[in-house]
Amino acid sequence: GVGNIGSSSVGFNTVHATATSAQYADLAERYTADQDYEAGTVMIFTDTNSDYEVTESTRSHDRSVAGVISTNPAYLMNSTTEGVALALQGRVPCKVLGPIQRGELVVTSNTPGTAQSLDDSSYLPGVVIGKALGTIEDDSVQTIEVVVGRL
Repeated sequence: GVGNIGSSSVGFNTVHATATSAQYADLAERYTADQDYEAGTVMIFTDTNSDYEVTESTRSHDRSVAGVISTNPAYLMNSTTEGVALALQGRVPCKVLGPIQRGELVVTSNTPGTAQSLDDSSYLPGVVIGKALGTIEDDSVQTIEVVVGRL
């Protein structure tokens, strides 16, 4: 009797957890930014002269990359402080300049707030944001899912 109750209870909880958390897939933290940025924007840490912690990326393969503005984080650290929600780990929609294939490493690009695939010849430790989950066949900018923090 007790075994059956336990099983059905576990089954119910599993279904419930999946239903409520499926669309929220990243861990984010608040950082102060020089302005509001739309979800999917690639951000860098500012230099010490700035009053803000993060700003939009503008250079290709930037080692000061901080993360991607979260669309709807599953968990938000420092949630009561001011600032933008920056995805640090997990799946997040991200503005990416193609072409890129699923599984390729993602870095900043020269297009503001937009990522691109890694050029191996420009690799330096710290430039990688994560890995592409989506694919873009041409050289357009599209929003695709990126797994942030997967190196």
